[in-house]
Amino acid sequence: MPIAQLISPQALDLKKDQPGLVILDCRFALEDLDYGQRSYAQGHIGGSAFADLERDLSGKVVKGVTGRHPLPEPADLIERLQAWGINADSEVVLYDDGPGAFAARAWWLLAWLGKRDGVFILDGGLKAWHAAGLPLSLDPASNSRGTFTGKPDNALVLSAEQLHKRLARPELTLLDARALPRFKGEVEPIDPIAGHIPGAQCAAFTDNLGSDGRFLPADQLKQRFAAKLGDRLPTDLVAYCGSGVTACHNLFALCLAGYPLAALYAGSWSEWINDPARGIATGE
Repeated sequence: MPIAQLISPQALDLKKDQPGLVILDCRFALEDLDYGQRSYAQGHIGGSAFADLERDLSGKVVKGVTGRHPLPEPADLIERLQAWGINADSEVVLYDDGPGAFAARAWWLLAWLGKRDGVFILDGGLKAWHAAGLPLSLDPASNSRGTFTGKPDNALVLSAEQLHKRLARPELTLLDARALPRFKGEVEPIDPIAGHIPGAQCAAFTDNLGSDGRFLPADQLKQRFAAKLGDRLPTDLVAYCGSGVTACHNLFALCLAGYPLAALYAGSWSEWINDPARGIATGE
């Protein structure tokens, strides 16, 4: 079974009451930290629980040390996964408003802990659900507590120091998931320093999607990333973004295209710039 799987709104609607299915609402907005919880309370896909990026899917921020969304402590994350009702054999469906960035973060965290089967992202998210004319619910999730246990796969994560040592290696493919103006350093609406990590290529996560907000077909994604890789191996690819969230969208899309799950620089740009000894590049 492939590690990256999509589910349509219609398919989810048919199975949303299936025993053992866990649905997580991952809606979030950087500019409004209560947006996700408030939106969930106003209506969500029936049976879904709410997973907050900052409270559930990230760890504690240490100013001047970590990025904006450091990885959660594994024990804390496992506790949350169990509270949502997840077992080792559960099917899990993840969604957000549509682009899939926050859902992809939850997907990656599950993969990091070893849950790589039966995890789906709702293609097109809640926007596609609405477009299909499907209803929302106000009822809270009613899943029994789960028994999932997992162990972090350290091969999937790079520290800033490890990445710094790899920058001079010709086999490295470093992909930045932020939009091109941020990559080039022309604008920086979130972090105090603009630019990108030297040697990186811009691979805006939004380019994984078609005009309808759904993921591009696998062959188109394959073409996109093949152009970024050139003659380098996909096993030497590293993904990053502003804080380790939208990079997961690229990692998911790479897997949809048939590539193996690559490494994440989880601290990303917001961590990288904490140390002035680390290089900064601007332009393309």
